[in-house]
Amino acid sequence: MMFHFDEHVIKDLEFDLIRLMLHDLCIGETARLRAAELTPHREPKLIEKELQETKEFHRIRTEGYSFPALDYQELEIDIQRLSIVDSTLAEESFMRILSASHLVNTMIYFFNKQEEDFPRLWSLFENVYHTQDIIAPIEQVFDNKGIVRNDASPELARIRQEQQSVRRKINRNFIKVMKTLVDKGYLADTKEGFVNDRRVLALNSTHKRKVPGIAMGSSKTGSVTYIEPQSNVPLNYEFEMLRDDERREIHRILMALSKEIRGHVHLISGYQGLLTQLDFISAKTRLALEMQADLPGVSKEMEIDLVNAYHPILMLSNKKAGIKTHPHSLRMDKFSRMLVISGPNAGGKSISLKMIGLLQVMLQSGLLIPVDSNSKFTFFQSVLTDIGDNQSIENQLSTYSYRLKRMRHFLEVANRKSLLLLDEFGTGSDPELGGALAEVFFEQLYNRKSFGVITTHYANIKLKAAELHNAINGSMLFDKVSLEPLYKLDIGQPGSSFTFEVAEINGIPKELIEEAKQRLDENKVKMDGLIASLQTEKTELSKLRLRTTETEKKALDAMAKADRQKKKFEARQATQDEIIAKNNHLLVWGKKVAAFIDRYNTRSKAKGNKELLEEVRQYLAIEKTKIEEGKKAETLKRKAAEAKNPKKKRPKANQDKIRVGSTVRLIAGGKQRGTVMELDGEKATVNFGVFRTKVELGKLAYVH
Repeated sequence: MMFHFDEHVIKDLEFDLIRLMLHDLCIGETARLRAAELTPHREPKLIEKELQETKEFHRIRTEGYSFPALDYQELEIDIQRLSIVDSTLAEESFMRILSASHLVNTMIYFFNKQEEDFPRLWSLFENVYHTQDIIAPIEQVFDNKGIVRNDASPELARIRQEQQSVRRKINRNFIKVMKTLVDKGYLADTKEGFVNDRRVLALNSTHKRKVPGIAMGSSKTGSVTYIEPQSNVPLNYEFEMLRDDERREIHRILMALSKEIRGHVHLISGYQGLLTQLDFISAKTRLALEMQADLPGVSKEMEIDLVNAYHPILMLSNKKAGIKTHPHSLRMDKFSRMLVISGPNAGGKSISLKMIGLLQVMLQSGLLIPVDSNSKFTFFQSVLTDIGDNQSIENQLSTYSYRLKRMRHFLEVANRKSLLLLDEFGTGSDPELGGALAEVFFEQLYNRKSFGVITTHYANIKLKAAELHNAINGSMLFDKVSLEPLYKLDIGQPGSSFTFEVAEINGIPKELIEEAKQRLDENKVKMDGLIASLQTEKTELSKLRLRTTETEKKALDAMAKADRQKKKFEARQATQDEIIAKNNHLLVWGKKVAAFIDRYNTRSKAKGNKELLEEVRQYLAIEKTKIEEGKKAETLKRKAAEAKNPKKKRPKANQDKIRVGSTVRLIAGGKQRGTVMELDGEKATVNFGVFRTKVELGKLAYVH
């Protein structure tokens, strides 16, 4: 578990809501309990393992693999019973075990074919194996409806055969008596019924003493009496005896089956562990799909590089309400590790701060997060938060007292592996005095080389962030024309609180706002106005740059389209010119042949035909020579062009240089580089970021 991760952090970042969502997506109680108690880890190897497991399951669910539905029931109670010598499992226990064995066998079959694609998930199967040793004996006893089969034993077959014979006799006797009583008019409208699983006659109570048998009860009004016919009394007793024999025989069969299955208790325990683990991973995957989450890169350097990141809870809430959520992009590293966010109230400062903290905690808890996969995160040993109003009536603490206690704690434990999240830093006391103390705290935390995100309205904190080499300002953008927050984070300069603009939005009269301005220090008003103006100008420049970029893109797209059209028309024209030239040539040939035909005399031994045929032969020989010379010229022209512009040889992959520790890339897989961890014959185990996979050497290119 992460150091200094407490209930305050869970509450401040609303991580309890993430736990609840994950809990509701689990199937079994064990997985639900794990979700409810989920906490972030500090061990990188454990975190990466869990992230890769979830990412692999995410790929199975999104890339069209045919994976069995994770439909199972927990086996913990059945395992406990099997651990007791001579105990007998209930019928439903065998059905749970049978279902689990079928499911695990199907999964093993799936992963045997996909072992290299999903190595992390396949490693979870180390305590189970494919077998029919559990399925076969259970299916010999139970049918597909979970009922003990008639042929489970010869004795059971005999008992059930006798039951059928007695039941037929009971029904024949009953129908015979009922027909007689119908003719006499003794029966009520319902004629018959069942009492204690026995078929009884429904007589009008006035005739109950006229029919021999045993009274089994009466209706609420007493007008109908239910009687078992006398002829069926001994048969029903016999049937009850047979049912008792059946129960004893089934118990004997199940005891023998339990003894046989008990020999596989370790494998069944493996089923329980595997299925609950996959249940938990599946729930994490389903949560990731709801959040459109992905796995970012994990960096060994101390950095947070967010690309199109969303606050997961806000995004899901806005999605239900049909409201657009704005993504955030920012970068923090050792040169910009303390981010001070300022700007108007209700502009999104706290949401931005909480987003960074919540995404960090989720990632270190093994959850995929709603960011672009090009984002990068590092792992912290502790996350420390001071967010919101934490007054405590029970402990008689004011907000400021609470914050001072938290700050004392932070100063004791914060280090270079800590992430600090401080909302409305320094508030709760006299602005000048509280601001001065906050500035000192800020410097102390900065000197501990911690990472931190701080929201504030205090000008001295903004100025201090501008002075410190490894701190940076950020501001929430505000549209001064529409007087509305834009909910976008801009890195690089402090933001105005837009105090008076926000007051105007909320209907405060302008004369009161002007009077308030008169009571402030003139320089402070000018400074705030200057920051507001700079922020407005930067917003306009951003809009202009965006429009320019869009216009440039449209122009480039239009040019590319025009160029494609031009090439298309040129190719079409060249084809048409070739067809025309060919047709003209054929036309010339056709005219020449027609002239030969006109000169040919059809009369036998006609004079002049011999000379004509010789002329035709000479013409054909000349045309054939022209065609052959044309082909030779075309061949020479092509060879000259090839000699002038030889084909570029593909760069060598240099596979012979690949060793353990080499940096490589996939020849057909893009630019991402990986490190060779193991070599096994013609295959290499390569670590691409947080992914590790086996690849054939022929598919890899040596980098260095």
